[in-house]
Amino acid sequence: MEPAAADRDRTRLLAEEMSGLVYAALAPEDVEQVKRLLLDHVGVAWRGSDMPWSRALADWGATLGNGDGSLIVGSHEHAAPSVAAFVNAAAAHGMELDDTHDESLSHPGAPVIATALAVGRAAGASGEAVVATIVAGYEVMARAGMAAGAADVIERGFHPTALFGGFGAATAAAKLYGLDAAEMAQSWGLVLSAAGGSMQFSQDASGTTVKRLHAGYGAQHGTMAAEHARLGIAGPAQALDGRYGLCALFGLNPKPERLERRAGDPFQIHRISLKPYPCCRLFHSTIDALREVTEEFSIPDEAISKITVGGPDILVSQHMLRRPQSVMAAQYSLPYALGASIVCGPSRYEGYEEERLADPRILAVADRVDAVADDAIQAVFPARFGSWVELTAPDGTRRRSEVLDSCGSPARPLTTDAIADKIGGLLAAMNDAPDVADLVDAVWSLEEAGGLKRLIALLCAPANA
Repeated sequence: MEPAAADRDRTRLLAEEMSGLVYAALAPEDVEQVKRLLLDHVGVAWRGSDMPWSRALADWGATLGNGDGSLIVGSHEHAAPSVAAFVNAAAAHGMELDDTHDESLSHPGAPVIATALAVGRAAGASGEAVVATIVAGYEVMARAGMAAGAADVIERGFHPTALFGGFGAATAAAKLYGLDAAEMAQSWGLVLSAAGGSMQFSQDASGTTVKRLHAGYGAQHGTMAAEHARLGIAGPAQALDGRYGLCALFGLNPKPERLERRAGDPFQIHRISLKPYPCCRLFHSTIDALREVTEEFSIPDEAISKITVGGPDILVSQHMLRRPQSVMAAQYSLPYALGASIVCGPSRYEGYEEERLADPRILAVADRVDAVADDAIQAVFPARFGSWVELTAPDGTRRRSEVLDSCGSPARPLTTDAIADKIGGLLAAMNDAPDVADLVDAVWSLEEAGGLKRLIALLCAPANA
């Protein structure tokens, strides 16, 4: 007889499901999707490793490293898996181009894949094991976010990638270290005491680099938790749905039943949005709508009197900073992002670099942007990240477009060729970066003998670089 819902230990059930997930149980389309996510991740992480703060973290990690550890991406240095996972996850989260699970409002690729590669290398895992591990890590991170209620979590001031990332990373590390279901659940219990991640960065014009580190904190805490559980260090077993578990502590209206896979649901890897634009995922439908009302951004600045955006409440409450003083703040500013899209083009990271933050043309557009909450769009958020844009011309004429599913979302996915083009554009400016065709070939050959070793070798910069 099934236990009553109130007595159902969903944490245990999820741990049993994830510990038992193996490559052979995956459909070809599941494996294909993991490879698309992996290609996007390694390309974004490689470019992110070149950020100044990322290089500083790599140098710090190297002081704790050794030749037998896990690779720090974009370098020739190695460190303990938890340190390498931290640095690499932060790099992957460093350009606002990493993937998004919309309903949990989180970026699972950075903490989950960074952990899978770091621990997989240390554990001597096969490519098949890494693929199954990535599926499980995304599944736990996404379900934890949906169960806690990610939109409410943000309103309470917690950043979902930091808060939920440790659970996804712990899942990945636990599987690759060979932990059983009880030990996996205990690793989540250990992560619970380290879980956090404040949204205060969204209210700050300059002190925002910590947001990059949030994915790293999740990767590091998750890896360490699995390593500690492996040592026999006990954590509480019901970390997700217990009386003081994740849902109860951080959710306002939690739905612990979302920890269970619903009949007919695909794996959460199929509910991931990939980013064509280097800014907050919330803005992507807005940029798509802006593209339509500006005729591919061809309308001159002086032809724009006002831009009004309608969307979920969070656009108004957390994203209207008009004078960002850091790259991260610019990527989190709706007015600035629309200005940069019009002046520089929506896909160009250069529009957010520090030397552009005082660009008078971008700021002039930003000053014409306003946002209003739209009840209909809020009603389907965060399952869909929709918005509308209304452009008012100086003569009072208006153009309006609404987009509910942006380019790169599950409803309008990027093709593998488009992902390769994205990565090619990111790596073109880096002299020591791998060839995109080599990355594609390595990712799609991951299950072959030595496949993981070959992929990681491509992420290593020459020693004299």
